Amino acid sequence: MASPLRLELTTPSIDDRPVFVTGNFCDWLPDVRAFQMQPVGPGQFVYEFPPNTELPEELVYKYTRGGWDQVELDASGEGVANRIVLRTAGVKREHIPHWRWFGSPYNPLLLPKIDLLGEEFKVPGISQVRRVHVLLPHDYEQTNKQYPVLYLHDGQNLFGGGAGYGSWEVDQKMALLAARNRHEVILISIDHAHDERIREFTFHRTRAGTGKGQFYLDFIRRTLKPLVDRTFRTLPDPEHTGIGGSSLGGLISIYAGLMHPDVFGRLMVFSPSLWISPKIYFDAIRLQAPVPMKIYAYGGEKESSYMVPSIRRFNETLLRQGYNGKPIDIHLSVDPAGTHQEVHWSREFPKAVEWLFYEQTN
Repeated sequence: MASPLRLELTTPSIDDRPVFVTGNFCDWLPDVRAFQMQPVGPGQFVYEFPPNTELPEELVYKYTRGGWDQVELDASGEGVANRIVLRTAGVKREHIPHWRWFGSPYNPLLLPKIDLLGEEFKVPGISQVRRVHVLLPHDYEQTNKQYPVLYLHDGQNLFGGGAGYGSWEVDQKMALLAARNRHEVILISIDHAHDERIREFTFHRTRAGTGKGQFYLDFIRRTLKPLVDRTFRTLPDPEHTGIGGSSLGGLISIYAGLMHPDVFGRLMVFSPSLWISPKIYFDAIRLQAPVPMKIYAYGGEKESSYMVPSIRRFNETLLRQGYNGKPIDIHLSVDPAGTHQEVHWSREFPKAVEWLFYEQTN
């Protein structure tokens, strides 16, 4: 008699822990030996329910690595809903991007090393000095590799508790990515200029005054990037140099790619404040990217009635442009429940890093 159900599981997060399936067929016990999956390759497991096993008509279940403190998680390190399958389904193929690590969403040994690159960087054309941190992969000192670099704005809200609005927790997200070997990117965290933030992240005249975005971008490409490339083992070309941020930080990241595509070839654009710079659609028409460019754009439908439509319009404008007759590679991620908050940008961050800097495999 053939088995009524075979579960086939793949996971990029590879370690020595066994994998169990648990659910309404075993009182939800997370580590029953009879329901331990068999490894068949790196990150590959199978389990066949014995033909004589009494199963409910509909199985409700999850996967663990030996306990509820080691249960499956999604790609951003958050909990997932119960899985459901009919006992007569035959073969069920599934994928798990991440697992809880003994109660934590990440292994603390995989956290990046955070160093202060400078406390008072001077920015020509902007009066305030700037604090900059570097986040190196946890195993940076154990390799001789060269790494892509991602420059991120609003450093006060990137790691730690965050200043006022919360934190992206990029250090924790990079530890999460390290569990599936997608962490080999150097992050540069650049603090904003507090009251001058609007001016330094815009280019045209606004209610806050004339924009100084060009001075800010010149600081990154002429002062900060050369220092980073001299100090660390980087891949300095535009195909391995990214820039990203949210809100006004998303807007200035777009302009970085539009104005300096020979420097920034990877853009992480979260909830960009396109409304403050309507001229950006015309600027986009003139884009001539000298190298293949990738743009990860995110917006939440709960942010405002115009956020997602504006991003779609901008993406459509860019898609009509290209390099050597080829389209720019754009990924648009829309969150129906997304609001204009750090918690949503934090969830999106690991997905964006993977898409921008790694080939997509499942």
